Amino acid sequence: MERASASPPEREAPGSQAGEAPALGVKPVTFEQAIARLGEIVESLEEGEQPLEESLALFEEGMQLAQCSREILDRAERRIEELLGVDNQGKPVVRELDPEE
Repeated sequence: MERASASPPEREAPGSQAGEAPALGVKPVTFEQAIARLGEIVESLEEGEQPLEESLALFEEGMQLAQCSREILDRAERRIEELLGVDNQGKPVVRELDPEE
């Protein structure tokens, strides 16, 4: 079985694109990328074959990815609530999607 890389995540300037995680000091990722990487991290930690420092680095990366994923889901939920909203005349309430939210 192939071991997940434990190298630290790439650093990038703050900011993110629509559908990507907000900046947490790591390279922005999509929700799908974050979930896939979380799966790799869990598998690697469950194997328990890496040194303690490497395990801690993986755990920290996993916590950051989990936070990013939660924020992406929260934004998606808010957007869905907006799209399901209607005004006083029963017309859908729609606004431009702001990629910074």
